Amino acid sequence: MANYLYLSITPEALIASMLAPEEFGNYFAVGTKKRTRGQAMFFELDIDKMPDDFPKNEIENKCVPHADNTPKRSVYLSIYRALEYVPLKAIKNLFLVTDDGRVLSLEQDEYKEEDGNSLHLYQELCPVTPRIATRYNPSNFMKYVTNTSQPVSVPKLFFVELKLDELAVDPLKGNVNDLPYPNIDHLRDCLIGIQEKPAKATKTVIRTFYGELNFRTCKNGFFIGDKENILYYPFPSFEELNTKYYVWWRSALTIGLR
Repeated sequence: MANYLYLSITPEALIASMLAPEEFGNYFAVGTKKRTRGQAMFFELDIDKMPDDFPKNEIENKCVPHADNTPKRSVYLSIYRALEYVPLKAIKNLFLVTDDGRVLSLEQDEYKEEDGNSLHLYQELCPVTPRIATRYNPSNFMKYVTNTSQPVSVPKLFFVELKLDELAVDPLKGNVNDLPYPNIDHLRDCLIGIQEKPAKATKTVIRTFYGELNFRTCKNGFFIGDKENILYYPFPSFEELNTKYYVWWRSALTIGLR
């Protein structure tokens, strides 16, 4: 049996497993007896591209089949500053798992910046979790937050861009449509403040992210990087979600309804 290495986002951890990504995602979300459930996000990592001091022997020694020859499902290697430790070159596909164990795999792609001066809303996911309104596009936001010469920064960041629809251009009068965010008036105030005060580039909308990500709020995709590099994982289009990924999408839409 092959061994795999994963960077879990929720919770942040390095985990070795004998389960392939889809099997691991299902196990991670619902367990072996289906008595628990919870959304999960994780990256598959290339073990050979991990730092020289990475304890490969821990995987070889602990990630072995059980006595009945069933695979070892998880061996935790780190539960602290895991993202910071992982080099970007080692990061492979991103996996999004619904709370009933449906797994969606996202591949890296090139990100093309949008034109214009629209506002943005980002949900930071690891290692910190505020929700941030900003005038920065994803690349500039990554550089801003991971600038470790500043007192408020992180060495690496994983975040998702969320939909703002008309609020991205006109936060005062823009139509909210069906945006499912709590306290829309507060969100408007944050966006208006940024728009009216050029010196204020970011504003915290929610200090701490609780619960699970509502996938239907994803605007374009997920970003992970540092002050020099950024990796982009595009989220499927609405058409793809309703055809190619229909089973996963139907599961994702029932968040909070089970």
